[in-house]
Amino acid sequence: MSKIRSVVRGVGGYLPAHTLTNADLAKKVDTSDEWIVQRTGIRERHIAADGEKTSDLGLAAARAALKNAGIGADAIDLIVLATSTPDQTFPATAVTIQDGLGITRGAAFDMQAVCSGFVFALATADQFLRSGDFKCALVIGAETFSRILDWSDRGTCVLFGDGAGAVVLEASSDSGERGVLTTKLRSDGRHRAKLYVDGGPSSTGTVGHLRMEGREVFRHAIGMITDVIEDAFAVTGYNASDVDWFVPHQANKRIIDGSAHKLGIAAEKIVTTVDRHGNTSAASIPLALSVASEDGRIKKGDLVLLEAMGGGFTWGSALIRW
Repeated sequence: MSKIRSVVRGVGGYLPAHTLTNADLAKKVDTSDEWIVQRTGIRERHIAADGEKTSDLGLAAARAALKNAGIGADAIDLIVLATSTPDQTFPATAVTIQDGLGITRGAAFDMQAVCSGFVFALATADQFLRSGDFKCALVIGAETFSRILDWSDRGTCVLFGDGAGAVVLEASSDSGERGVLTTKLRSDGRHRAKLYVDGGPSSTGTVGHLRMEGREVFRHAIGMITDVIEDAFAVTGYNASDVDWFVPHQANKRIIDGSAHKLGIAAEKIVTTVDRHGNTSAASIPLALSVASEDGRIKKGDLVLLEAMGGGFTWGSALIRW
């Protein structure tokens, strides 16, 4: 019996039109372009317009991914949306995207694992597809983090941006070695106070603002990231030299470079968009995939390594034969 794999058929991204540069931020808080670039590698980020919701960003990215895949929305029977900034407490923002695409069958739901959300969503969709319960999925990461930032806190407001990315995954039994090879997920709630939002329906009844102990997050990040990547290599038999492209969560260039160095991944294999996008949380990996696919770097047959870490702490990896 042929083995079912979840194969990437298309990828797409969307960024809001408004670009906020470091120079713009320096007019609002005590910071500078030099300070931000030196510590994060970020030069600019995109900010959603008034009235532009997470579902709007996710819908645009989904449409781009479907176009890239060359299939219609009627082929989709599963939507998994990774987001920490939903349109509403409920219903799930995924069903708004489902409706926007004109899909009335299958299932659509949100997943919350903060910056690790896309990897968690990818792993979930992969399990459903390989079970045979669904045939074709949209896995989306979409965020409007600008809505939960304290714009007077220079330690956080300089880091984040808005955006969305999406991948079309299709169950296939004749794809050879192509597809999602493995996913590894972790979480440790002991660290939840190091990166969190100080509001919520059952606690304060407010949306709240993002709060972060930046040094603590940085201290844990590289070790956690390399842990799940080494697990992925152990399961598949691959190693760092086999990887064609390393597509990490775009949180901070120092974390990205430090992780790649520890793993022995060459700098020229790293897909980096943090300088232009900032940290778009769950959207950062699919946005980076979209950029690297569109410019021709990621090609059919390439071995692509994904990783992310986010509040919770949550962290995870995925190894994909493109």
